Amino acid sequence: MWEAAHVAQIDPPTDAIVGDWLSVPDAAGQLGLPVSRVRQLLRDRKLLAVQRPNGEVAIPAAFFDQDQVIQGLGGTLTLLFDCGFSETRALSWLFTADDSLPGTPVQALIERRRTEVNRRAQALAF
Repeated sequence: MWEAAHVAQIDPPTDAIVGDWLSVPDAAGQLGLPVSRVRQLLRDRKLLAVQRPNGEVAIPAAFFDQDQVIQGLGGTLTLLFDCGFSETRALSWLFTADDSLPGTPVQALIERRRTEVNRRAQALAF
């Protein structure tokens, strides 16, 4: 399988905090894009997919707002990867509650508070 060779595997606790997931074809359908374009977004690190404990390659459903990727996700992922985060660590950080936000970083992105999220992501580099 193409995706399984290019994504990190997550553990059950990380899988549990994410909640709902979409397969790559389902994400493509939601975005109204061909699967090949979603794979390009994954390669470009504008989206993040992981291999779940059951072996399925999936993208967190929270990364989507109707038919688009939530604003600011790509930039936040870039910051996290530039800080040396792995895919699994980035996913865990995005879905772990942060009392200073409040809520999780992904919730803050959904609520269009990406400046706050990116400020915290940048602070991780120092």
